[in-house]
Amino acid sequence: MRLFTIGDLHLSFGVPDKPMDIFGGWKNYQTLLEQNWRERIAPEDMVVLAGDFSWGMNLQQAEADFAFVQNLPGKKILLKGNHDYWWTSKKKMEEFFTAHGFDSLSILHNNHYAFDKYGICGTRGWVSMQGEAADAKILAREVQRLTVSIQSAVDAGLEPIVFLHYPPIYGNSTNDDILAVLHQYQIRHCYFGHVHGKGHRFAFQGHYEETEMHMISSDYLQFAPELIL
Repeated sequence: MRLFTIGDLHLSFGVPDKPMDIFGGWKNYQTLLEQNWRERIAPEDMVVLAGDFSWGMNLQQAEADFAFVQNLPGKKILLKGNHDYWWTSKKKMEEFFTAHGFDSLSILHNNHYAFDKYGICGTRGWVSMQGEAADAKILAREVQRLTVSIQSAVDAGLEPIVFLHYPPIYGNSTNDDILAVLHQYQIRHCYFGHVHGKGHRFAFQGHYEETEMHMISSDYLQFAPELIL
């Protein structure tokens, strides 16, 4: 059993007016993703999908994208990205998955999933907008969700591995509130997506305090899920 991750699939089987291959580096990306996935991942493996999973505006529009991933090998853990407009309450999403037979899909939201001695933790995260009250409120909620997720893994005696959608450090901007949580729990590895194309070079990768930062946007990974463990 192995652990993989990839972010920003931007699937659009249910909303064909949202093709990603109009952008550089995304030609035939859904076909390439499937090929790479099947070459690398076995049924007993686990894959964390770090946000921006589907362009569907609701669960019904995203159904074809869920079905596509359901039919790929492995167990999939989904967390929210800024473009996941289909995202709703965890209860509603799990009920939808059950009703449609999507039994290989699980939601990461105020919880964790065990993988050997590790706990898979995470949340969407947020950008740092100093002085913006609305953004401060959203950020505080994301910090709380991340803390709850990590603490649930710690309480279970597991070492947390963190997955975010937004990068904690981008260019000259640091999300100090998110970084403080990573520091508090001495997180060794944090994986994030969100940025694409030329933006890749501005996202910090490497060690920041105790944490090694890893970018996993799908175009950065050339649409090949990355092996973690």
